[in-house]
Amino acid sequence: MKKCIIIANGNAPTKSEVLFFYNRGYDTIFCADGGSNSAYKLNLIPEYIVGDFDSINPEVLDFYKGKSKIINIKRQNDTDVEKCLKTAIKKGFGEVVLLGGTGDRLDHSFCNLGIVLKFFDQIKIRIVHHNSILDGYRGSILIKTKIGETISLYGFDRKTKITSKGLKYPLKNTSLPFGEKESTSNSAIAENVSLNVRGGKIFVVRDLKVLKENGLI
Repeated sequence: MKKCIIIANGNAPTKSEVLFFYNRGYDTIFCADGGSNSAYKLNLIPEYIVGDFDSINPEVLDFYKGKSKIINIKRQNDTDVEKCLKTAIKKGFGEVVLLGGTGDRLDHSFCNLGIVLKFFDQIKIRIVHHNSILDGYRGSILIKTKIGETISLYGFDRKTKITSKGLKYPLKNTSLPFGEKESTSNSAIAENVSLNVRGGKIFVVRDLKVLKENGLI
């Protein structure tokens, strides 16, 4: 499966964060408009810069001309991250890690969380926020874990039912409707956690440092 990185215009990732994923198979870098400003500061050359170019600094755009494929999409009915995702899908990518998808603006952060669900059937999106990594799931999943690892689960409606095995606080045909109930700071009690998610999708948030230290990513 082809994997890529998208650098968005939120809190800039560190170069080590980008290289960590790059060296694990996410070896094509997209920048969503102003995300290229972050790439520029990190001395990175993205393969693609995609957006309506209302956020990229002019000197950054000039620098990347001839070095990156620059795709200017003027339409305003989707975000720059969505423009990147649609481009990645067209180019055959099946998985993406989104860096810089969260930041000072809560509306942008909330929107980027939502695209995990919006594009769920087209591309797998993982979102990194500081030391957290978020994945979207449905169906039957087996997650390799570290015993004692903190794992948080979030649902969105009552029709989505979750059954778990290997968690300290088990879920049995449980719904986690947003704003009513959640499974924050649950914990792995086995080296594998199985989830069966019926009727919808959920978010699973894990500790990125634990995953890195234990070779789980």
